[in-house]
Amino acid sequence: MDMHVPNVARMYDYYLGGKDNYAVDREAAEQILARAPFTPVLARHNRAFLRRAARHLAASGVRQFLDVGTGLPTRGNVHEVVRELVPDARVAYLDVDPVVVAHGRALTATDDRTIVLEHDLRNVEGILADPVLRETIDFGEPVGLMLLAVLHCLSDEEDPHGSVAALRDALPPGSHVVISHITGDDAVTENSTQVYGNANTGMTHRSREQQLRFFDGWTLLEPGLVQLDEWRPDPGTGTIGAAGGYFLCGVGAKTS
Repeated sequence: MDMHVPNVARMYDYYLGGKDNYAVDREAAEQILARAPFTPVLARHNRAFLRRAARHLAASGVRQFLDVGTGLPTRGNVHEVVRELVPDARVAYLDVDPVVVAHGRALTATDDRTIVLEHDLRNVEGILADPVLRETIDFGEPVGLMLLAVLHCLSDEEDPHGSVAALRDALPPGSHVVISHITGDDAVTENSTQVYGNANTGMTHRSREQQLRFFDGWTLLEPGLVQLDEWRPDPGTGTIGAAGGYFLCGVGAKTS
């Protein structure tokens, strides 16, 4: 772990008000906040969207979940949310960051239905070939594929659309994919690209049309690809306001 390089997962933890971050992460995060002060609000709404989407999948009959790019664990993780509805749900968390993996394993050490593995989204073949993953996730049964705030960490050259397509193709009918992804305007995008360019991973803002491609061949559930606060909000859920358009989300289902 390089203590001199900002870490995206720890920066996100800082936005959420967590304590698993260091001075270098806070300094980089403050550079983001100088141009995009609404970032913590977006981070909180992203977590809220995760919880709503996970509950929807569990209520729809999904009994196993694959969370790729999970980030540092916080309150309301996937396994905690879905087991309120499906007590025996199986959950696999994957992340490329060894710090995230270590924290996740510590959190789930006594949970025999949850695993945390170190994997890179850019190597889907390696993910699907992992025998430990396949002991927990049965790819012959519907899977809830969670890809929240991770795809924008891959550049276009790293082909995130190809990675998502490979994962989608490996899942059977009845599976769902949950995605959230940043957008942005010129000023915010330029600052974000510069700051995250000095972190452990970059940040790529993508248009609505580019994000819709992640759902190719699947049925995009209502209300479609929308702001974080617009996807089936709980009663009394607050709104993001004018900054909502900087982060989009959606849920797709494989029907055939």
